[in-house]
Amino acid sequence: VQLQASGGGLVQAGGFPRLSCAASGSIFSIDAMRWYRQAPGKQRELVAVITSGGSTNYADSVKGRFTISRDNAKNTVYLQMNSLKPEDTAVYYCNAWIKPTPAHSSAYDYWGQGTLVTVSS
Repeated sequence: VQLQASGGGLVQAGGFPRLSCAASGSIFSIDAMRWYRQAPGKQRELVAVITSGGSTNYADSVKGRFTISRDNAKNTVYLQMNSLKPEDTAVYYCNAWIKPTPAHSSAYDYWGQGTLVTVSS
């Protein structure tokens, strides 16, 4: 199983890029999907989570500006980022708990490679 993130880059403050993360490989089911970020010199932090049922939760720092969504048919999670600020500059990582086959009794934790978002003021 692999997670491939895309959509990062250099964005001006106030911009509205969308990150995507597609899961591929042997996938029976996907539980919660999450976006994390790690800014230079800081610890990785949870940005947003979406459950298999579509419930969402956000870090206070992005609430009202970012929207997480998923397309279960495409095994893809998105992060729509609006009203970007320079402090949103970070490497963004997607994460998903995936059960590869029905034979697996539990899901496993998978990470994407990270995509850098740089917000210029």
